[in-house]
Amino acid sequence: MTKRILTLTLGLLALANAQAEGDLPFEVEAITSFDEPWALAFLPDGRMLVTEKKGNLLVVTQDGQKSRPVSGVPDVDYGGQGGLGDVVPHPDFAANGVVFLSYAEAGVGDTRGAAVVRAVLTLTARGGTLDDAKVIWRQYPKVVGYGHYGHRLAFDDAGYLWVTSGDRQKFTPAQDMQSNMGKVLRLNEDGSAPRDNPFVAYREDNPLVDDIGVYDEIWSLGHRNPLGLAFDAAGRLWVIEMGPAGGDELNLIVRAANYGYPAVSNGDHYDGREIPDHDTRPEFAKPAASWTPVISPADVMIYRGGLFEGWRGQALAAGLSSRALVRIELDGENAREIERYDMGARIRSVEEAPDGSIWVLEDERGDSRGRLLRLTPKD
Repeated sequence: MTKRILTLTLGLLALANAQAEGDLPFEVEAITSFDEPWALAFLPDGRMLVTEKKGNLLVVTQDGQKSRPVSGVPDVDYGGQGGLGDVVPHPDFAANGVVFLSYAEAGVGDTRGAAVVRAVLTLTARGGTLDDAKVIWRQYPKVVGYGHYGHRLAFDDAGYLWVTSGDRQKFTPAQDMQSNMGKVLRLNEDGSAPRDNPFVAYREDNPLVDDIGVYDEIWSLGHRNPLGLAFDAAGRLWVIEMGPAGGDELNLIVRAANYGYPAVSNGDHYDGREIPDHDTRPEFAKPAASWTPVISPADVMIYRGGLFEGWRGQALAAGLSSRALVRIELDGENAREIERYDMGARIRSVEEAPDGSIWVLEDERGDSRGRLLRLTPKD
C-alpha cells in the first residue's frame, strides 16, 4: 500500500507540470499524416524515412511530400504491437546507402518474433528500392503472442549496432541467458557479436552452453519492453522501457548489468499481484528514473542541438497513455522529469532534425491518422 501511495503522489506531482493547451513553449506544425506510423529517421540530405506498421517504408520531405512505398521491404507479421518497426541509416549512409529495419517476423505455426534486416536503399524519383537485403538478427526463440517486441535500433560512435529486445510478455526470458528476449544487445553491423561483449567468454568457457550464441549478443538483461534508446554526448546509453501496472523505467545501461525484471519492478502485475521493488534486491541495477502512474514510453532521444535554449543534453520521451512529450534532466547517472508537454495525442516517436528542430510522430488511434509534427521554439 505504501508503494502505491508514494508512486501515485509522485505521478500526480509530475502531471502538475503538464502544459495547458496553447501554453506549449514551442510551435507545433502539422506536416503530413500516415497510416499507423512507428518510426522516423533523417537522411543526410534532410529527407526522412518513415515506417508504417503494416509494412510500408516511405521517403518524406520536410514539407510533407511522401514517396510511394519503397519496394523490397520484408514481409511483416502485422498484428497487435507487431509489424514494421524501427529504421536507422548506416553511419556512412551517404557513401554506402545501407539502412537497417526492424520488424515482426512470422515463425512456425502461430509463433513470431522480431528481426533486423540490413539492405541497400537506392533512392529514386518515386521512392526507392531495398536491395541485397539480409536478415542479420532474430529474437530467439519465436513465441506466440503479439506484444513486447522492443526492436528499437541505434548506432554508437564506434559503429556498433544496438538492438532492444522485449520480453514478448513472457516474463522469464528476461532472466534466461538461453534467450535474447528481455535484453539489450550489441552487434557488429553484419549482425555478428563483437568479441569484447561481456558474455562471449562465458559461452566459450562453459561446455553446457549450446552453439546458438545468444550469449555473445547480450550486453544487459532483465528488461521488460524497451522501446527507446539514445546515446548522450559522453557516449553513455540510456534505454526507456514500459513497466507493468506502474514502474516505467529510464535506465542507464551498464555492461553486463541485470535490471531485474520480472524479479523486481517499481510497478506490479496487471492482475494486482505485487512485484518486489528494486530497493528489496540490491543485486539488480536500479532505474535512473521511474514513473507511476505510467507515461507509457514509446521512444526517447537526447537533444544535441542549439535551437531549444537550455535543452542540450536533456532527454525527450514519447508518451503513449500520457499523450505527452516528457522532458528529462540527465545528471551523471541520475535522471528526473522536469517538464511534461501535453500533446493531445499518443506520441510514438521523437527525433531531432539536423537544424535542431524536433519532429514527432503521433500514434494512430481509431479514425485518426498519425500526424508528423515539427516543433520549433516560440519567438
